Amino acid sequence: MTKDVFIKYVQELILPLFTGSHIAGEDVSSNRDSEVAQGNGGTMLVKPHKEDEYRLIIKRSQPFKNMDIELMHAIISELDKINEYNIEDETYKQRLQTLAMEKAICNSLTEVSSSVLLGVIQELDRCARKTYEGKRISFGIIINEYNNCSERVETLYYSDLFKKDFFTVISNGVQSCIEIDKEGYLLGHVMFEKLRFAPTISPYDYIGVAKYCNEKRIGVILLEGGEILIFKNHELMYCKKRGVWCSYCHDEIIQLLSNRTTHTIKEIRKAIYFSALDCSFAGSGGCLAYVNKDELENALTHIDINDIMDEKYFNIKKQQLLEEAHKLYNMDKKPPIEEDITYQDYIKTRELTKSNALKQCIAGQKFHELNRKLRQELIAIDGATIIDYDGTIIAIGAIIQIEAGSSGGGRLAAAKTLAKYGVSIKISADGIMQAFIKDRKNNKVKPIFVVG
Repeated sequence: MTKDVFIKYVQELILPLFTGSHIAGEDVSSNRDSEVAQGNGGTMLVKPHKEDEYRLIIKRSQPFKNMDIELMHAIISELDKINEYNIEDETYKQRLQTLAMEKAICNSLTEVSSSVLLGVIQELDRCARKTYEGKRISFGIIINEYNNCSERVETLYYSDLFKKDFFTVISNGVQSCIEIDKEGYLLGHVMFEKLRFAPTISPYDYIGVAKYCNEKRIGVILLEGGEILIFKNHELMYCKKRGVWCSYCHDEIIQLLSNRTTHTIKEIRKAIYFSALDCSFAGSGGCLAYVNKDELENALTHIDINDIMDEKYFNIKKQQLLEEAHKLYNMDKKPPIEEDITYQDYIKTRELTKSNALKQCIAGQKFHELNRKLRQELIAIDGATIIDYDGTIIAIGAIIQIEAGSSGGGRLAAAKTLAKYGVSIKISADGIMQAFIKDRKNNKVKPIFVVG
C-alpha cells in the first residue's frame, strides 16, 4: 500500500474512531519498529507494513490509551491480510477494508464471541437495506456471554433466524431486544424498563439498552435510518453511519469541553455532552454554547435582548445598549430601551411570549438541573441555547448576530461565532456533532472534535 493510499484510508476510516484525532506529520521508521506504537506526548505512530520507512503521527488533545493502541494494531493486522491478495478491484477492496475495520472493532470488544458479533453486524447491514410492510426496520440483538443456551434448539441459530421475515419484527431495539448466547443461539426476548435515569452514557432513548449491556453483554441496535449502534459496559461504544464507523470516547469529549479553563464544572460538561448526544440521535439538530467566565459580556453583544432568559444578563445587555445609544453617532436616535425598566416589566410590556413560556418551563433551574428530555427539546428550538460557566441559562432559541464573513448554514455560523467566547457545539439534523473553540494563537475558530 502506497503512502498516499494509506493516508487516505487513515483519514476516511480510522480517524473517526478516535475522537478529536488528526495526522500531525510523520516520523522516520525502520523495519525494527512496530507498525503501531505509542509516540512522544501520548501520540500514536502507525504504518501499514513493517518494512515502511515512515510512521504517521496521530495526535489528539488527550493521550492515546493502551486500548486505542490495541485497536489500531488489530486494524493494521486485518488490513495487512487484505493487501497480501493484491486485489485490483477498488470497490471490492474498499468493502474488504470496511470489513477489516468491523472485524478489528469486534475483536476489541470481545474475544469470546467476536465472530458472532461480526456476523450480527453483517446481518443488520443487510436488514438496513430492506423494509417490512413498507417500513424501515428497527431491531436490536443482545449477545449474552455469561453462559450458553442450556436447552439448545439447533435450528434457532441467529443467521438462520435472520432469513425469516418475522424475526426482525419481534424487537425494536429501544424497548426490547432479542438475546442470543455467545455462540449465536437464541436465548429469548428481553424487555427493558422505562428509565429516566441510569448510570449510563447513552442517547436518552437507549438508556434501557445501555443499562442492560454490562461487561458480559453486547447490544447491537439497527435504527430505521440504517445506523448501527454497539453498546457495552453500560455505554454507547461505536456507531456506523453512512458506511463509516465512529467511536464515542465520552470521557475525552467531556474533558475537551473544559476548554483548558479551571472554572468549568464536570457535572455541567456532562449535561452538555449528554444533551448534544440526545439531539444527535433524535434527529432534531441544535446549537449549544458554554461561555467562559471572562467572556460573558463579549458574548452578549451577539444576543438579542429579547432572547435573554436571566435577569442578571438582561441588566448587562441593557447597559450595553444604553452605552451604544449614548455614543456620538447615535445621539439623534431614541434609545432602544428605557434606562429604569426592570426585567419583569420588560418581558411583560414587550409581550415576549417565548421568553415567558420558557422561563415557566425551566422554573429557575440551571441547565444541568433540568430533566434530560427537556434539555433536548429546548436545544431543538430554532436558534442557539447559551449557558454560562455555572450552568445558568442565558438564552434559548437565540438568533445570533453572526460576524461578517461567516460561512456555512445558520447553525454552523452561530456556533463559530459563539466559539470565540467558550465552547460551542453544532448538531446537524443528520446527527453529526461538531465542537469549536477559539485558537488563541491565530485568533481564529478551530474544531476540537467531530463525532457522527
